[in-house]
Amino acid sequence: MTFHHVGIPTSSCLPEDTHDAALKMHATGYFETPYAMEWMNFDEDSSLPEVIKTQPHIGYVVESLKDAIQGRNVILEPTSPAPGVTVAFVLEGRDLIEFLEFDKAEYEVWPHPNKFMLEVIEQDL
Repeated sequence: MTFHHVGIPTSSCLPEDTHDAALKMHATGYFETPYAMEWMNFDEDSSLPEVIKTQPHIGYVVESLKDAIQGRNVILEPTSPAPGVTVAFVLEGRDLIEFLEFDKAEYEVWPHPNKFMLEVIEQDL
């Protein structure tokens, strides 16, 4: 398990270009800074569980999402927010955890020069 990000729900308006129509939410911050903070705002008709929309979470990259969620209190079953990545949320006591499994390099899933330029350069060497 490798730390990925901290997700923080907010009621503040977030930039329109951060909207994910499938999940009915906005997410910003992760790509814009090196601090792994993700700010989230949800559409009124988002069907995501209330705990995801109201409670901060920590995201971890795992090798096997199936193994990571086995026997845990799964709040959001595995879903794919983008081709190349599958996520699931679990509740451990009061801790909300997001597990992410990538089937290719993250910079290929979410290309963003501000976040992944060093990784792309290192891969090319």
